[in-house]
Parts: sequence; C-alpha cells; structure tokens
Amino acid sequence: MSKDSLSILIIEDNAQLAANLYDYLAGCGHSLDAAPDGLSGLHLASSKDYDAILLDWNLPRLDGLTVLRRLRQEARKQVPVIMLTARDQLADKIDGFESGLDDYLVKPVALPEIEVRLRSLVARLKQVAAPDHVLAIGDLHFDLRTLQVRRAGRNVALTRIGRRLLELLMRESPNIVSRARLERAAWGDIVPGTDLLRSHMHVLRRAIETPADTPLLHTVPGHGYRLCEDA
Repeated sequence: MSKDSLSILIIEDNAQLAANLYDYLAGCGHSLDAAPDGLSGLHLASSKDYDAILLDWNLPRLDGLTVLRRLRQEARKQVPVIMLTARDQLADKIDGFESGLDDYLVKPVALPEIEVRLRSLVARLKQVAAPDHVLAIGDLHFDLRTLQVRRAGRNVALTRIGRRLLELLMRESPNIVSRARLERAAWGDIVPGTDLLRSHMHVLRRAIETPADTPLLHTVPGHGYRLCEDA
C-alpha cells in the first residue's frame, strides 16, 4: 500500500452501491474492507484501525447512528466517519454531528467526490496543531493542547469540526467570522454543496450554551457568526 493510500471501511447494505464504492476506491489505490450490516461493521470498526469509514444510515441489525455512537462511546474510536445516506433533513444532520460524525453526504453523490472528501478529511485531521495556551471567552475555556473545552466549570463535548469552528471563533473574538472562513476551517477547499455549516453551528451552540448560560455565539445575518459576551 502506497503512502498516499488509505485504509477504508465501507458499511453499506446496498450490494450494488457497496460494490461500486469498493471497485472505485480500490482503483484509486486504497485498501478496502466492507460490511453489509451495522453489527458486522461495528465489529470491524472496533477491532481494526482504519483511516476512514463510509457509513450508511439505514442498515440491518444496527442502524448507522447506533454504530457511530457505539464506536465513539464504547469502542472509543476516533476514526473519521462520513455518513453516506439519502436522509437530507436538518434534524438528521444534527443527530449525526452530535453523535460524532465528521462529514455528511446525501445520496446520490459522485464517486470522485467521495474519494476526494475522504482524502481531504484524513489529511486535515493529520494536521496537528501544537499551541501552548488556553483560549478563553468569559467562562468558556478551550485548552488547545488537551482539546478540552469547559464552560462554567463543566466539560463540553465537541466533534472535531466543532472544535475547529470554536477555535476560529475564539481566536477572532469579538470580530465577525464570515461563513466562507468557517467553511474553510471545517472542510478546507472542498466545501459541501448543502448547508452543513448551519447544522454544525446549531450543534456548537447547543453544546456550549445551556439556558442558564450567558449567550456567547451570535448569528450576524448576512455576514456570519461572532463569539463574544456582548450581543
């Protein structure tokens, strides 16, 4: 396997789609495993180390969201996961991202785009920053060495993309950060065609703000978002 190839697990019950994905990605030089249901997919994902996982939502035995949650919470695996599904509702996207999803693609999607997204996601996550300080806005603290986020003394769980968005917003506070800059922070130069940023910002706001907290994350219509204590 070359240095540019990835080890990828496909969890997909549609045999034709799984075969197409397998053949195309193998032709791109990647190493592939495939599972036709959620339970066998979870077993493979938990027992082996992959660079990335392509996961369908509607799977037999265990649905994709359950696989994702168990992979994150029980197996403690932080492998990048892309959900490949026909579900296109905002609520579904939010559920996915809150469960630890890294990217979300709505079927049908071109095979070259899937391959490029896999490469981009893995490459982005390998770029490990080594900052030596803690960002703080009010009672919100982000330790960039440990990746621990705390608000008013409590731990805040965020996805990788959530942490990237939060870091940019905190570094730029109290300035407005444009949607384009936030999208680049989350996805690099390959920005999703659907409005995934809105889903991620919704998840981020719910994570860092309880009803008892002072609002910190503010939407600036037509411009972007800003993180600050004053609206």
